[in-house]
Amino acid sequence: MREWYKAIYLSPHLDDAALSCGGQIYQETAARAPVLIVTPMAGEPPADAPLSDFAKELHQRWELARNAVQVRRAEDMVACQILQADYLHWLVPDCVYRSCPATGEPCYPTWESVITTMHPADEAVVDWLARQLRQLPATDQIYVPLTVGNHVDHRLTRLAAEQVFGDGLIYYEDYPYAAEDGAVAAVLTPTPAHWQPTTIALAATAVQTKIDAIWAYVSQRSTFFATREDLEAKIKRYTDQVGGERQWRSKICA
Repeated sequence: MREWYKAIYLSPHLDDAALSCGGQIYQETAARAPVLIVTPMAGEPPADAPLSDFAKELHQRWELARNAVQVRRAEDMVACQILQADYLHWLVPDCVYRSCPATGEPCYPTWESVITTMHPADEAVVDWLARQLRQLPATDQIYVPLTVGNHVDHRLTRLAAEQVFGDGLIYYEDYPYAAEDGAVAAVLTPTPAHWQPTTIALAATAVQTKIDAIWAYVSQRSTFFATREDLEAKIKRYTDQVGGERQWRSKICA
């Protein structure tokens, strides 16, 4: 890593930054501004714990076996190379791999639990993330997920970042959740009036590079897109809808 970055993007999973901010990241790096993408939930599943049925179902969808995380990290390296950004992979397992230390039961055995609950064991995850965030290189700006869609790993990442960096954060819209009607407004609490949006216009080359980076996550394609053409159509549609990529600042903290 470098000693200083123009921007650091906190990407809960191995694809979130490209999906949500790939265009602006590329425009920064194309202008020779160094950018770092930090992925907290890039750790391996515990070797001594069996995969939950939910995790097995995801592996089947991704067409990956037990080495799923290793393959996904490799995909992320390719995507970051396309975006010309540096990357840092931390060791927290994805929520579908985490289990309760007291019982051994999965913390998040279903998709519903991922988007509606926060397991008490994850308080330790927030503490660990906060310690790691304090050791990041110097930067002009930290970008964090707005938590559109309410995914628990996005919430944990945001919570830890707010503990460490307080008021200076910029929040990005979590795609593809942000494309759902009303999803962004639902997380602008206490009301949308308390938030200030900024739209980053994207050049055609930035949009295309973003699409190329997203396509590099081979295992994740079937989750979000039917074909390469479907990916291009959805990203361009959302880009046109918001005018590029949109980010938010809290007026309460300003």
